[in-house]
Amino acid sequence: MTRAVILFIGVKILFLGSLLGASKVKGIKYFSSFYRWDAQWYQRIAESGYGHIIHTSDGRKLSDYAFFPLYPITERIFHQLTGFSYIISGILISLVASIFAAVAIFKIVSNLYSDSIGYLTVFLWGVLPISFVTTLAYSEALFAALAAWSLLFCIRKNWLRASMFAALAGLTRPTGLAVAIAVISSALIQIREERKNLRAWIAICIAPLGWIAYMLFVSISVGAWNGYSIVTRNWGNTIDGGWAFLNWIWNFLSSGNPLIGVAIIAALILLAMQIYFLTKLKPPISIMVFTLSVLVLAFITSGYFGSKPRYLLPLFPLLIPPAFKIDSFSRRVKATFLILFTVISAILSALWLTGSGPL
Repeated sequence: MTRAVILFIGVKILFLGSLLGASKVKGIKYFSSFYRWDAQWYQRIAESGYGHIIHTSDGRKLSDYAFFPLYPITERIFHQLTGFSYIISGILISLVASIFAAVAIFKIVSNLYSDSIGYLTVFLWGVLPISFVTTLAYSEALFAALAAWSLLFCIRKNWLRASMFAALAGLTRPTGLAVAIAVISSALIQIREERKNLRAWIAICIAPLGWIAYMLFVSISVGAWNGYSIVTRNWGNTIDGGWAFLNWIWNFLSSGNPLIGVAIIAALILLAMQIYFLTKLKPPISIMVFTLSVLVLAFITSGYFGSKPRYLLPLFPLLIPPAFKIDSFSRRVKATFLILFTVISAILSALWLTGSGPL
């Protein structure tokens, strides 16, 4: 496990170095990339609480109720304890949380398969271009850590801990619902085998509490039973069954940018293949339910689709099949592939972060 942590930290240092290089090439301040987009919303919530609204030129009202509370609460506490700025506090929280996520991922994969597959899965999770989000003052790293630890305890049938981590994940991001569904599904299977398992019953009740609590909080604050839906609708993020996503792809195919549309379709096919290969490895039901639930929640909602990759960041199970494939390579081929993949990912992530960014 120590090797996995060292490996992960090494990758993060490399990526931060690549960001420094890209910043100098583009002539922008290094830390400017850490102070943009959602980080500013989380900072404002940490400073002043909820209730801030931005009125856009097209008449929409962008409310901070769209952002779940656990991350800004943690950011505020860390700021008060250390005296660091809110953004720096958020970055440090993300870095620590990403390490805890890597530990849980390694424990899950190594226990299910082998240490070598565990190391490779952690490595791949750390070098994905989108993994740079785990160094920003964003909630993705915290959510990934809570989700991974919940799944680990779920696999170990430690129902109370699994449900508590699921509840916390539900206070961190909308996809926390997927963690709750995974815990509930596993607990129900346990109950079918052992009806008097009181802890499994309790887990079913606790797991969704965080997500439900925030939905109720927003509903009361907005004054409508579907308060969170109203808030996200103003952000252009609604549940539409995937229609907006399909329309987005079609627009690329028909607007003179067919290569982008084809690339997106190829990525979706690759994603479907990873799901298929994952099922062949017969992971625990919690892993499959979590993976499929996050994917469904991500693709049935509209919104800025350039942000979809970071919504999928916690889906480390989809990296297990590639880890098996890479592990089958000879030592020389494996080393060459991993080095090339790391360098390319570091460059792409740095250019992306100093450009349009995760938004």
